[in-house]
Amino acid sequence: MFLLPWFLGLVFITLGPVLVSLYLSFTRYNILKPPRWIGLDNYVELFIWDPQFWAAVRVTFFFVGWSVPLVLVMSLGIAVLLNRGLSFLPVYRSIFYIPSLIGGSVAIGLLWREVFGSSGIVNQFLQGFGIATRSWVATPETAPWTLVSLNVWTFGAAMVIFLAALRQIPTSLYEAASIDGASAWTRFRRITLPLLTPVIFFNLILQVIHSFQAFTQSFIVSNGTGGPAESTLLYTLYLYQRAFVQLDMGYASAMAWVLLIVIAVFTGLLFWSARFWVYYGDG
Repeated sequence: MFLLPWFLGLVFITLGPVLVSLYLSFTRYNILKPPRWIGLDNYVELFIWDPQFWAAVRVTFFFVGWSVPLVLVMSLGIAVLLNRGLSFLPVYRSIFYIPSLIGGSVAIGLLWREVFGSSGIVNQFLQGFGIATRSWVATPETAPWTLVSLNVWTFGAAMVIFLAALRQIPTSLYEAASIDGASAWTRFRRITLPLLTPVIFFNLILQVIHSFQAFTQSFIVSNGTGGPAESTLLYTLYLYQRAFVQLDMGYASAMAWVLLIVIAVFTGLLFWSARFWVYYGDG
């Protein structure tokens, strides 16, 4: 009886809509008329006849391929610095964590668009050194990097997890390595990294899933258009355009299921690869 509200939420809020979207992905449905079964036509159009789909795929893979490693490196580097016994550690930890709480908000997206705009603070800084400026969010070559930088800026959640893991590593291991003459880099490479691999793996999974599902950054920075030459058209933004702008719900449902399969494949590959590089200390 106590679990009944959770089961009702699972069926009517999560599982039910997921199954309905699977059915709708095989239909032509625009909300105004009943769904009409068309079989695999939506998927055929996706992969063969829709150039915007492939443009969104390219931008999304660029975004994931750069932001995930940069977030992991940034968060691990800051965590290592904070683990060196700094004073006011809770204050620093809170300051670095705050961006991860607000980084996906509309307000931060608007702020980011202004920061990298033609008269933003970035250009004001560069003009002080006599460097030619541009609108970073309106230039196809640089616009995707603004999305990457916004995602990297929200490294706080991964950093907190890394910091907690670092504080669990026994100091006796570092002391023994120091007595044997190991340098700081050797201790990091031979002790810290192997013992952190489970946490690296955990953060990697979360960051991959989060990056594939990123939406707000692209929507706000590009004002919902996908940016110049579709340079900031993330997959989720194109899905939104097909669903809520063009009201092509059947097509959008097919896109959602393709995204689900892609995320599942990447997650499965990461779990498969974990046996080769993740160390759990039990073998």
